[in-house]
Amino acid sequence: MSPTARRLPLLVGGALSLLAGMAAGEMRLGWPLPFTDLPLVHGPLMICGFFGTVIGLERAVALGKLWGYGSPAATALGGIALIHAEPALGGALLALGSLVFVLMSTAVLRRQQEVFTAVLGLGGLCWLGGNLTWLMTGSAMRAVPLWAGFLVFTIAGERLELSRFLPPWRWRTPTLLPPLALLLAGAAMATLGMASAWTVYGLGLIALTAWSLRNDVVRRTIRQPGLTRYVAICLISGYAWAALSGALMLGLDVAQGGVRTDAALHALFVGFVFSMVYGHAPVILPAVLRVSVPYKAYFYGPLALLHASLILRIAGDLSDHHAVRQWGGLANAAAIVIFVVTMLVTVLRAKKR
Repeated sequence: MSPTARRLPLLVGGALSLLAGMAAGEMRLGWPLPFTDLPLVHGPLMICGFFGTVIGLERAVALGKLWGYGSPAATALGGIALIHAEPALGGALLALGSLVFVLMSTAVLRRQQEVFTAVLGLGGLCWLGGNLTWLMTGSAMRAVPLWAGFLVFTIAGERLELSRFLPPWRWRTPTLLPPLALLLAGAAMATLGMASAWTVYGLGLIALTAWSLRNDVVRRTIRQPGLTRYVAICLISGYAWAALSGALMLGLDVAQGGVRTDAALHALFVGFVFSMVYGHAPVILPAVLRVSVPYKAYFYGPLALLHASLILRIAGDLSDHHAVRQWGGLANAAAIVIFVVTMLVTVLRAKKR
């Protein structure tokens, strides 16, 4: 069996969590769908079942050890268990997957003792901590900052690695530490139920955005044509959403829901994280599945729809206009589905040629 054939089922498992998570999100917005238990696990499905599986698969491929595939296998199965209304089993499998992920991060850090591998390792610890918090407290809101830390630290670590292609600057690493410390402090405060956790976390996001705009290679690559410019535009637009998310978090109570919390979280998870996914997918898919993803100008279509739909959703949140929020959320899901279909069509066309 080829490596692609072994990895594809894991990717499909992650895709099931993505589809179920989006359906859960639409139900939370009030769209009538026949899945009664899904809205309760919207966050775990999206962050752990989908992102955890995809990032875990990427890390296992890079590590090159068979045991590493236990991470995406466990999270894919955990997502399926959540879909089938088995939260205890699903939560345990997600925790197991994140534990194997931490072990992979430790192995990578032993191989390559660099600051960026340490940052990636911190992301894995945040994910494990978030899963354990959810299992022990049953509160997704207390776990969300740690889950977000998993994604934010993973992205920050990968971008820090690429910053080595910039001219040396002795303050690059020291200036990264305060934003990361604020993010970790905010996540820890959230697990304790401290009301000011989101404010601290938001300050960390704003500081990390400022650091990224100063130290990311996109400042140079945006001047280049084709795929390189497309990736840079995805990243810069993602940083803008991260800064907005941080600003919206200022003054929020970690235990309080509401429309402003919805706006802050979706600016982060949809605006920032999915912008990064859109930008990195044409680069990561060839490495993971050994397929060709040639750049096409129509890649900008799903990206534009993602941003426009998120602007609509957040406008509905901040104006407390429910119908606008609903249609924005539905268009969010459509933008993600269209992006996935776009990647599939591009891969299949390239394969035929």
